Amino acid sequence: MIWRIIICLLIGYGFGCFSTGYFVGKKRHVDIRKYGSGNVGTTNALRTLGKKAALITLLGDVLKCVLPVLFVKLVLFKGLSYTELLGLYTALGAVLGHNFPFYLHFKGGKGIAVLVGTILTFDWKIFLICVLTFLVIVLITRYVSLGSLVMEVEFVVWVAFTRPGNLHMLCVSMVFAVLAFYTHRENIKRLLKGTENKIGKKAQIPVQETEKKEK
Repeated sequence: MIWRIIICLLIGYGFGCFSTGYFVGKKRHVDIRKYGSGNVGTTNALRTLGKKAALITLLGDVLKCVLPVLFVKLVLFKGLSYTELLGLYTALGAVLGHNFPFYLHFKGGKGIAVLVGTILTFDWKIFLICVLTFLVIVLITRYVSLGSLVMEVEFVVWVAFTRPGNLHMLCVSMVFAVLAFYTHRENIKRLLKGTENKIGKKAQIPVQETEKKEK
């Protein structure tokens, strides 16, 4: 099993390294790492580049998890009794690639859009629950980070209750949670202080910079 897990992690990492937000920004002559929160995820793409760029970033980051997981579960290791676990490891690799892409000096996003892809390929029922919870929290509080962290906790709880006795799978799901809380550590501090940025706040990008690059 170990060599299969390693293969899944590597496949997932390879897909995860495609930092959608970074490339969308580059196409517009903007390095989004220099603005807003400084990461290459959906929220910062919305803050720096607008709704269309954020939607493209979200879809790209979800797909870069969904595609390798489906490949592992339906093609590469189809029929194995622990294929679901291997799919989870593949998704974990995608999160690691998204959060720590080697060509961006291991500074990427926070892995929440990739988590959405993970949950979608894991169980559609918890996917619907998580998405609904996320939307309700964000609509009420305007805090994307809070909705993201609650969604992560829900996923771990779901694994614990729907896969009883599967300690291995529970441990892997908890690694997702640890990564999410680690990448959101500054957000958590701001949430506790009441200074967290709310969705809709724009990052200011100097017009002269984009004009210079277009020339």
